[in-house]
Amino acid sequence: MIELAAIDLAGTLVRDDGAVEGAFIDALRAVHAIENDPPDDGLVAVVRGTMGRSKISVFRELLADERRADDANEAFEEAYEKRIHDGETSALPGAEEALIKLREQGVLVAVTTGFSPGTRDLLLEELDWTSLIDLALSPSEERRGRPAPDLVLAALIELHVDDVRAVAVAGDTTNDLLCGHRAGASIVAGVLTGAHDRTTLEAAPHTHILESIEDFPLLVQARGVEPASAATDAWV
Repeated sequence: MIELAAIDLAGTLVRDDGAVEGAFIDALRAVHAIENDPPDDGLVAVVRGTMGRSKISVFRELLADERRADDANEAFEEAYEKRIHDGETSALPGAEEALIKLREQGVLVAVTTGFSPGTRDLLLEELDWTSLIDLALSPSEERRGRPAPDLVLAALIELHVDDVRAVAVAGDTTNDLLCGHRAGASIVAGVLTGAHDRTTLEAAPHTHILESIEDFPLLVQARGVEPASAATDAWV
């Protein structure tokens, strides 16, 4: 039986509508890494490819300067939090119901994200979801962000789940799927409501592709159905 569901936040449970991407662009402008308006298509593609990852890690890679990366990360958090307050983020259809159904099935729920703890908690409070989840995790100095398996494994450890095969993971990016796969989760489901489309998600290790998180509780309940992708076991 699945005992733990580890679910991504933005794009999986929360409608993003470009809020994360826009905050990223604002942050890069704040540290003068972008001068053109609109930004170069190549840079936008790079930003989209990093969705699901730790934001500070991405800024470190893009800027190759610790101080500028810290400044960009701070600017990102300010820009995204403004979007939260302005109502640019909201629950995706069926998201709250999915959390409730999972809890009713006796499944522990962990929310995972690349946001800082402050931004993550603000978003959860705005959605009034703090009572619907058992744990919320972000990358830290001791815990790597996706695509490393740390967030899923940390949830398993902190919630006292004994077996990685009792874990189901859902997310809207290839980094979410890589994280779940590397952690050894039985279900690694891509969700088509966020940053990456079906073709992109199907190129990553997965067991299922779902139209939305609304379908996730039924999948968790029916664990044992043959995976949609027979190629999953070939991924290393």
